[in-house]
Amino acid sequence: MFGLGGQELLLILFVVLLFFGPQKLPELMRGLGKGMKEFKKAQADFEDEIKTAVETPTPKNKPVETATAKNEQEGSAGKTS
Repeated sequence: MFGLGGQELLLILFVVLLFFGPQKLPELMRGLGKGMKEFKKAQADFEDEIKTAVETPTPKNKPVETATAKNEQEGSAGKTS
């Protein structure tokens, strides 16, 4: 986990405990857990979207006429009348 050993994690936990106190620590850990859960869920949803986009074949569309091509066709049709 981020290259941290057991001693480093205990030191960090001790500093957090001193800084926030024992009453706030469970609330902070609960919030951290919820945040990590939401992040993992968002990551999984993103990966699923990418997989479905790659696996879904793209439909073959017919060529799209540009607005200038339509205007030229209408202009030439109006001149012959």
